[in-house]
Amino acid sequence: MFKNNLKIAWRNLLKNKGYTVINIGGLALGIAVTLIIGLWINDELTHDNYYKNKEKIAQVWQSQTFNGRTGTGPAIPLPLEPALRDGYGDNFEHLMMASWTQDSYIKYKENSISRPGNYMQKMAPKLLNLEILKGDKDGLREINSIMLSKSTADALFGKENPIGKIVKIGNQYDLNVTAVYNDIPYNNTFNDTDYIIPWDHYVANREWIQNSLDNWGNNSFQMFVQLSANANMENVTSIIRNVKKDLNEDTAEFNPQLFLLPMEDWYLRSNFEEGKQVGGRIKYVWLFGIIGAFVLLLACINFMNLSTARSEKRAKEVGIRKSIGSQKGQLIYQFLSESFLVVLFAFCVALLIVLISLGGFNELARKEIIFPWDNIGFWGISIVFILFTSLLAGSYPALYLSSFRPVDVLKGTFKSGKHASLPRKILVVLQFTVSVAFIIGTVIVMQQINHAKNRPIGYDREGLIQIPTWSADFEGKTDLMREQFISSGAAIEMATSSSPTTQIWSNRSGFTWEGKPEGFQEDFAWTEVSPEYANTLDLKIVQGRDFSRDMASDSLGILINRTAVKYMGLENPVGTIIRDSDEEDPGPSMKIIGVVEDMIAQSPYEPVKQGWYVYDRHNNFSYYNLRLNPKQSASQNLAIIERVFKENFPAIPFQYDFVDDQYARKFATEKRVGTLSGIFTALAILISCLGLFGLTSFVAEQRTKEIGVRKVLGATVFNVWNMLSKDFLKLVIISCFIAVPIAYYVMNGWLQEYPYRVILKWWIFVLAMMGAMGVTVLTVSFQAIRAAKQNPVKSLRTE
Repeated sequence: MFKNNLKIAWRNLLKNKGYTVINIGGLALGIAVTLIIGLWINDELTHDNYYKNKEKIAQVWQSQTFNGRTGTGPAIPLPLEPALRDGYGDNFEHLMMASWTQDSYIKYKENSISRPGNYMQKMAPKLLNLEILKGDKDGLREINSIMLSKSTADALFGKENPIGKIVKIGNQYDLNVTAVYNDIPYNNTFNDTDYIIPWDHYVANREWIQNSLDNWGNNSFQMFVQLSANANMENVTSIIRNVKKDLNEDTAEFNPQLFLLPMEDWYLRSNFEEGKQVGGRIKYVWLFGIIGAFVLLLACINFMNLSTARSEKRAKEVGIRKSIGSQKGQLIYQFLSESFLVVLFAFCVALLIVLISLGGFNELARKEIIFPWDNIGFWGISIVFILFTSLLAGSYPALYLSSFRPVDVLKGTFKSGKHASLPRKILVVLQFTVSVAFIIGTVIVMQQINHAKNRPIGYDREGLIQIPTWSADFEGKTDLMREQFISSGAAIEMATSSSPTTQIWSNRSGFTWEGKPEGFQEDFAWTEVSPEYANTLDLKIVQGRDFSRDMASDSLGILINRTAVKYMGLENPVGTIIRDSDEEDPGPSMKIIGVVEDMIAQSPYEPVKQGWYVYDRHNNFSYYNLRLNPKQSASQNLAIIERVFKENFPAIPFQYDFVDDQYARKFATEKRVGTLSGIFTALAILISCLGLFGLTSFVAEQRTKEIGVRKVLGATVFNVWNMLSKDFLKLVIISCFIAVPIAYYVMNGWLQEYPYRVILKWWIFVLAMMGAMGVTVLTVSFQAIRAAKQNPVKSLRTE
């Protein structure tokens, strides 16, 4: 029976080649989009699956409240480690302090490379489940040891055995290579950890860390834990929540609340507002999951529409089958078999589309997704997917076609009725409702990105580069390098800074000034800069003056931004004296000498944070900032800068970043979402138009005789086109009026996540409606005009 049904289904497919191509093509596109989205979602949901104890691993985070606003993050103070280890150690299998991931120069003989890595405590290999390829599994026991990833070891040593070799970090410290571990896969936290150095080395060689051993106010560190077998996240969080507040009175005013953020939430649910977890990338998983489901639904709607539309063509077949004894269930089985065959062919075509497009998709989505040929689970899901889609796409046609009465069909009195097309109209409305909503959503996402991109950033990022200075070799050479870069003609100015231009690495509090409100809990973005910083960045001075090398008092000067003026409640900020509120070690007083324009250093979707730019008295810089000579090409300038750099630092690899490239990366996630949404929207519209094209073709074929009669009676091509087009256009207009309020509600809610956001304007919705109607007219016109131009004599004769 099944074999016979497949034969009949195959013959029907071959008999109606045009509809078969539309059906299979539309379904294939829908399935391909769903497959690609499914692979992307799987990649997102399996992030950090490399770690075998993932469900027990967490990071210690804290929430603190400043002036009624609660902020949350992973930065914690150093004294918290002994407090948790000594007082609550039974809850942890491992407790590990770690630095922030940072790039360092690693040198072996004459080979010098730059790689990102961390300082971690000795339990890191076990907690991170590192696969040791060579050397000691406990490679962090000795203070002067280092563990390298395989790719880093290969880059440094080639075919030499790295174990026991001495490498130099930052051209300053000699470390012994004790182990080589396999690179952590890309879709995992710590995948960019190419070296690990003992935490004890980090502490022993940095005075500021030693000074932080008892400082509860210096939140500059990370802590990772693995819970013991009998502990769970919620209980441990409740136990440690108030540890910091209870042990340190000075920070109690900020109400610090500690908690464990499970590893499974690091990637997908790491956003917090006012101390509450509000999601993160998981919203994109839901977004694309919904898009995939709707695109597949659109493709299934096409199949339903075209199958039911051609019902009258198969009415006699159903009547004859019923008259010779076929039961309704057998007919349903037959039509579902046809649906299965179409879906199976469509799935095969979809696989081909996925294989061809996966490389481009990976590049666009910044993924390394590999097609899961050897994954039994994937093929099991695919079989279920094919069966489900066959049932979804074929259920309505099967039930509809099998319900025809054989007596009416064979007597020639069968008519589909004036309401027979109602289900098809409803499905067309649903199709274009989804498509129009997708169009509106995509336009608004791109509008929001452009809105943030066009926001004034407070400085000129064009022609500005930054060079990292992560080596002791740079100490004491700032003035020399500035002179050489400028005299070379490649740069017109240079300044140093403790943070990159597009980020804030340090936040400070604990200051007093005249007029400071009682109980005010301040929090400032803190950047230490050389005197030429504002001039190099073209950062506008709006009050007061810039730093001057000729004025010794400027070494205790501060530039603050406009937001800081409002934040501090200063009417005349210039000349205001800033004092450290630390009574034991107050330090020298500082003075505000100028106010600069607000400069976007964090998210372009957020308000600018109150910031201080402090004269760098201690050479605490991490970057050279260079303004390139605008009279020469960038390539010429960079070639000269590299030559000067190599003359002074021959053992250090030359690295640089254009600040405008760094700034553009702030939009990367939203831009990828917008681009992918645009592609999926275009495919959804294409699928909808394929179905509309097929329906138009069927209607034109069905009304061939009517069109011939109308033409004989004097109807023009326009009259016929209008007759065939207006019904479909009405359906699309209805879709638009349904889609607009839905899209407005959803996108307005999405925009509420951004304090700095675009205002929804009426023309966005009108543009989407006009676009949908324009596409509909173009799709329908081809078949309508072709039908209108047919010779009426031929049409009437053949009928």
